[in-house]
Amino acid sequence: MHDAIAFIGFGEAAAAFASGADWSDRARAYDRKTDLPGESAAKWSDYAAHGIAGRSTPVDAADGAGLILSLVTADQAIRAAAAAVPSLAPGALFFDGNSVSPETKRAAARLVAGSGARYIDLAILAPVHPLKLRVPLLVSGPEAETGAAMLAALGFENVVVAGPGIGDASAIKMIRSVVVKGLEALTAECLLAATRAGVVDAVIRSLDASSKPASWGEQMDYALDRMLAHGSRRAAEMEEVAKTLEALGVDPAMTRGTIERQRELGALGIEAPTSLAAKLAVIDAGPADIEKKEQPA
Repeated sequence: MHDAIAFIGFGEAAAAFASGADWSDRARAYDRKTDLPGESAAKWSDYAAHGIAGRSTPVDAADGAGLILSLVTADQAIRAAAAAVPSLAPGALFFDGNSVSPETKRAAARLVAGSGARYIDLAILAPVHPLKLRVPLLVSGPEAETGAAMLAALGFENVVVAGPGIGDASAIKMIRSVVVKGLEALTAECLLAATRAGVVDAVIRSLDASSKPASWGEQMDYALDRMLAHGSRRAAEMEEVAKTLEALGVDPAMTRGTIERQRELGALGIEAPTSLAAKLAVIDAGPADIEKKEQPA
């Protein structure tokens, strides 16, 4: 049975992976929606549509499997690991592909370690559709090399080892989400206000006209330049942006955060260093450290 593949959680990611590979004779799955009266029938049909053997409990799904993919919602990650532990085979590879913090991954790893199974921190770095098995994946932990080889053998085409520590892969995913998910939230706030003001097309044209193609590193370097040089002024401007949104009936939730961060960096009162690394060192040092360095010997 050690060549069996078990899914704990069978939502979008699991279904995409199952549809991208021929694992029908090896794969089984449990999803907690099978326990919900209004959703159980649909979930059992979902298993059948993907050629996956459904199971009634996570223990049944993971029992004797050599590879377990935990792909649940973030709030269920620890519960999923704990629920599978009683049936994890010694030496089995438990891939935790959930979008949770490094601390949560390490807590789950401690649960899995007690069973003798091997825990691997797995981060999924892009939407699973349409890429399926070509989606970029990061793995980390003491068993990361073994895990990467196993995923490649199953047909995954874009697996990279992020590091030897549990949490290395998830740290990358969580921190990049500050930008990826943050831009989504900023976009929604911007467009909702533009809709209320009747200026959507004009705002988009203005953004197109002001954008300059650049790498993320170049964009980030430029952003810190502007914030260090003009953060206090920009915070005041963003206070007016917040008033604009409020007048339109839009809660400026993201804008309030922008005001705080602009003001924080502008308050450092320093000339921006040339390189991104130097800027980050100065910002990370904080006001107290800067004042200490500026005092005469």
